[in-house]
Amino acid sequence: MGDQDGKAISTNKDAETLSEANGQAATPKSANPVPSTELQEQWGRVRSRLRAELGEATFNSWFKQLEVSGAQRGRVTLRVPTGFVRSWIEAHYLTRIRSHWQAEDASVKRIDIEMQAEWTPAADAPQPREQKAMPSRMMPPSLAATTAPRPPAPPVAEPQPLRDDLGAPLDPRFTFDNFVVGKSNELAHAAAQRLTRSGDVAFNPLFLYGGVGLGKTHLMHAIAWEIRRQDPERTVLYLSAEKFMYQFIRALRFKDTMAFKQQFREVDVLMIDDIQFIAGKDSTQEEFFHTFNALIDHNRQVIISADRSPTDLEGIEERIRSRLGWGLVADIHPTDYELRLGILQSKADALSARAENAVTPQPVLEFLAQRIVSNIRELEGALNRVVAYASFVGRPISLEMAQDVLRDLLRASERRVTIDEIQRRVAEYFNVKMGDMLSARRARSVARPRQIAMYLSKQLTTRSLPEIGRKFGGRDHTTVIHAVRKIEQLREEDPALDEDVDLLRRMLEN
Repeated sequence: MGDQDGKAISTNKDAETLSEANGQAATPKSANPVPSTELQEQWGRVRSRLRAELGEATFNSWFKQLEVSGAQRGRVTLRVPTGFVRSWIEAHYLTRIRSHWQAEDASVKRIDIEMQAEWTPAADAPQPREQKAMPSRMMPPSLAATTAPRPPAPPVAEPQPLRDDLGAPLDPRFTFDNFVVGKSNELAHAAAQRLTRSGDVAFNPLFLYGGVGLGKTHLMHAIAWEIRRQDPERTVLYLSAEKFMYQFIRALRFKDTMAFKQQFREVDVLMIDDIQFIAGKDSTQEEFFHTFNALIDHNRQVIISADRSPTDLEGIEERIRSRLGWGLVADIHPTDYELRLGILQSKADALSARAENAVTPQPVLEFLAQRIVSNIRELEGALNRVVAYASFVGRPISLEMAQDVLRDLLRASERRVTIDEIQRRVAEYFNVKMGDMLSARRARSVARPRQIAMYLSKQLTTRSLPEIGRKFGGRDHTTVIHAVRKIEQLREEDPALDEDVDLLRRMLEN
């Protein structure tokens, strides 16, 4: 018996000596150790549940790089590559992970998440063997020349400063000082200035919408310039929706989505222009949705622009359209004559200060404001053409010169308006269905827009009264006469309706 005890003690000492010789310190056994293989199997089943519950895109964004590192006394430890991912998972998914893991092991009471830099392998985890370099003479000739020791993996970096190529450059011409305010854009202008005067988020997001060339991009650039001037420490990122999509696809291609998420989620102000361009792009919309939520949750300002209101954005997911309408939605209407003339006068003053023969007479400015009604961009382009021509040929600007230089542009601006277009635009404006415009319904919410559409058809087209009546569900010409007279009367009595009709007319003529 004594010999057997002695042999057992000797064997244990030999095992301890062998362990120390291999560089492995003895570790005390935990009360309820979980084998590494069993832990990995549990984590695999938890991952499968998360993938099925959250979807492939969300799972790949947040859980693909999440690994299990150990478990002890009812606490499971997971490791992540960055602090940003850790914070996001702890805030949004920790309870869900714990619930799924308790379904696997009821003794699990807590889930801890550590960064990879903080993580050290568990005692029972297999340790990698040190690989010795093979002498080149022992290698096959094809490998001796090409095989070299692999450099150590770089450490996981903390969030990096914003890359210069992430956003789009700001145009120095687009400032508040150069923005001409009129009735059609005063709400959008006031909202934009309000955002720059306070660090607190007054309304989030700010959604600007309007037609092409009405000043949305100008306002967004002006906001960015003013915020940077007042508080250089705030991070402002401006880019188009197309570039956002390009950056996301690039991150997917190079498997760098975590850096992409960090870059966009750590800005103070995110500005995305022409959001309608991500319509139908499901993966890009998914990423924009999560980026939007992350910024709003952390009280960061989001500013979006589009060519139509959030409710009219076709091809955009309902949950995104709903969130875009959370804050303040400010529309920019087509310009009226006074605003176009004011813009031209401001532009002409700037041009005359820089170039010879660039003094534009007032009749020329009035002519351009009257004839070029499509958008501000085309209006300024027309003035630039006239001034450039006068500078090149060395002649003063005159009305005859402007008409000659802009002959093609003036011809194109004289387009014809159709009854179908009038019906569609009126239906959109009053939020009624196109079918109601042609139906026999007599409810005021439908009858009044129908009468306005008939009135505009008489004013803006050359169609006869019977033709107009047929286009409105086969109505008689006397119905059209009644509608025209009724709207003429209401325009004199109701200023709000008069403004609606005038705005619709300008929209259709542009």
